[in-house]
Amino acid sequence: MGKELTEEKVRFLVDVASSMRKDILDMGLSAGSTGIHLGGSFSCVEILAVLFCAAMNINTTNLEDPNRDRFVFSKGHGAPALWAALHHLGIVADDELGSFKKPGTFLTGHPSRNIARGVDFSSGSLGQGLSLGVGVGLAAKARGIDKRCFVLLGDGECDEGSIWEAAMSAAHFGINNLTAIVDANVLQYDGPTDDVMSLGDLCAKWSAFGWEVREVDGHDVSQLYQAFVRESDAPVVVIARTVKGKGASFAEGVSAWHNSRLTQQLYNQAINDLGLCREDECGHDGD
Repeated sequence: MGKELTEEKVRFLVDVASSMRKDILDMGLSAGSTGIHLGGSFSCVEILAVLFCAAMNINTTNLEDPNRDRFVFSKGHGAPALWAALHHLGIVADDELGSFKKPGTFLTGHPSRNIARGVDFSSGSLGQGLSLGVGVGLAAKARGIDKRCFVLLGDGECDEGSIWEAAMSAAHFGINNLTAIVDANVLQYDGPTDDVMSLGDLCAKWSAFGWEVREVDGHDVSQLYQAFVRESDAPVVVIARTVKGKGASFAEGVSAWHNSRLTQQLYNQAINDLGLCREDECGHDGD
């Protein structure tokens, strides 16, 4: 794949992100009182849209191919964004979205490993995903397999000491087929990341651990793509500056939307905010 995105591809990825937000809202409404991790799902939409639809080698025909690229969704509470990405690829069927968090569903609140459905690792307990990525990268190098592993972390997750142990080992072993992405939305369950456990200069920290740091606007598909596809002699970390709840006015930058119930009224408001409804459907006034 070329290193530059065409204008057509940029528009395509923007449309994918919009469609993914609609899917996430549909899942949240269906989940009812069990709630949805809307904030952290919305903040990483563009990240997953670019990964699954442009940067990674994954599609419906190679899911069980051991040589394809791998993805670790370490911040597993953002699973609705993963289901939305897999829906766009045709791995999750249209009629499955309504089963989110229902008994017996594949679309669980946190991902469970299911290679045939594009889920490479189970996740949910924070701080473990980067170590899995290190293992994938080491194994690929040992076997001479040309594949990459991408790991999506939350910035609050970087409070975990295990993240930094994995970061140190990745640099030590020269695992340059590994890319970590930090969804830096500055909020976690208990509030602002700076208040809970200040991360200081996140870019400087990763650089000090021997990683190549690429800082981008996490909602800009072109910047994300360039950060994901450029090669490096070192492990790469992409610090993606994002907004928690991006796109829904009531959720943007609001820590309560780490997880909460999506009512019909709030669903309609978010659809309106995203420009996804007709004027006669939810009162969009065109302003």
